Amino acid sequence: MALELNGKIKVIMDVQTFAKDFTKREFVITTEEQYPQDVKFELVKEKTALVDKYSEGDQIKVSFNVRGNEYQGKFYVSLQAWKIDNIGA
Repeated sequence: MALELNGKIKVIMDVQTFAKDFTKREFVITTEEQYPQDVKFELVKEKTALVDKYSEGDQIKVSFNVRGNEYQGKFYVSLQAWKIDNIGA
């Protein structure tokens, strides 16, 4: 399921490294609508570099997939970004 969301970058976090050289990087955008929402996305493996050319405050469009999993009886959802486009003026 591929989705898109537009917004302004609020924060870009550092790359995290886990076992077996798995890397993840998270960033947050604020949507621009009547009731703005702060939405956290994650980039994994080689995609962690996609956000390198952007800064906080940049207007972007994020293409992402919704991922879900179950761990020890709890359910988790993540928004996994796979493409970022600049939409700023």
